[in-house]
Amino acid sequence: MNWDDVRIFLSVARSGQFLSAARKLGVNHATLSRRVSALETTLGSQLFLRSTTGCELTEDGVRFLLSAERMETEMLGLQADLGRGDAAISGTVRIGAPDGFGVSFLAPRLGMLTARHPDLKIELVPVPRSFSLSQREADIAITIERPEQGRLVLSKLTDYSLGLYASKSYLKQNGAPETVEALKRHRRIGYVEDLIFSPSLNYTGEIMRDWNASFEISSATGQTEAVRSGAGIGILHDYIARNDRELTRILPDVTIRRSYWTAFHENARQLARVRTVVQFLQDIVTSERSIFSPAA
Repeated sequence: MNWDDVRIFLSVARSGQFLSAARKLGVNHATLSRRVSALETTLGSQLFLRSTTGCELTEDGVRFLLSAERMETEMLGLQADLGRGDAAISGTVRIGAPDGFGVSFLAPRLGMLTARHPDLKIELVPVPRSFSLSQREADIAITIERPEQGRLVLSKLTDYSLGLYASKSYLKQNGAPETVEALKRHRRIGYVEDLIFSPSLNYTGEIMRDWNASFEISSATGQTEAVRSGAGIGILHDYIARNDRELTRILPDVTIRRSYWTAFHENARQLARVRTVVQFLQDIVTSERSIFSPAA
């Protein structure tokens, strides 16, 4: 069995599309399709159900995926043992992150990493969703709660805090609430409830029983912009909002605490580029940890 064919199979299985896998691997779409067909012939079984919108694994494909991932782990380990592992800091690393942390903290700082390693390419995906590391939707995921399932390498990145904020223009027009109860008389901004991808994002219940937002936005950066515009009062990340001159922290005794974690699949443990990026994330957060504190 050709290992390159297995590697191509893994890429297609994880992306769910032949075209996407071909782009990621830098090969021609027709060539990739032929290689998968050759693997299916070798195994005597159909691995994918192809359609115009993508592909999905057959039952045999799902069974082979488990074997292929074990082969991948063995191959990475063998390369490392022979001193030919992914020692060079090169290649592509995709980071999936919550949009607030990804846009406001990581995006301005990851350039230092690529300047340090010119052959390293970083793909930052800062969107409000969870990422499947087993399906390789990201090489490294920044999560807002500790993952409990999967063959993952986990590390706590930092604790952080959130608080209530309003714009100066909103407060000038509506006044500032002096109690949590008084919030009921103000316009409130929150998440779109059925799009909350993690229970940790359900902040509002920790402040008042019925938040009943008049304006719901499915991203943290969007909420920040809405509060800045004067649309209402929102629960914002302190490390983002406290330095915005247009925003004012209200009810300062109300503080919500959460944590960020880094996670990557254990199959990537041998990859120098992944280890390097994870270490950079740890180092940059440690060096600026004070900004995540509510007292900063």
